[in-house]
Amino acid sequence: GEEFEAVDYFEKPLSREKLRSILSRLDVPIREAVRWDEPVAKKLELKKRDLSDEELVNLMAKHPDLIQRPIVVAGGKAVLARPAEKLDALLGRRG
Repeated sequence: GEEFEAVDYFEKPLSREKLRSILSRLDVPIREAVRWDEPVAKKLELKKRDLSDEELVNLMAKHPDLIQRPIVVAGGKAVLARPAEKLDALLGRRG
C-alpha cells in the first residue's frame, strides 16, 4: 500500500556519488551490499582482493550486478530488504 519509485539501475545506472549516498544510509557495511558470487565478481576475483570501500563502490557503479538487491530507501535510511521484515521495520510497520 506504499507508494514507491522503482529504479532499474541496469537501465539507468547509478552514478558513483548516488550509489555512495545510498550505501552510506545502510545499517550494514558496504561489503555486505556486494553480491560476491556474481559471475563478474568471480571474473574480477573480488574475494581474493583486499579492496577499500571506495574501490568497492567504484566497482559496483561500473558493474551494477554486484549490488545486493533490493535496496529500499525511505527518508534518510536504507535497508537491504531481505527478509521483508527489514522493510517493515524501515517503514515503521508492526509485524
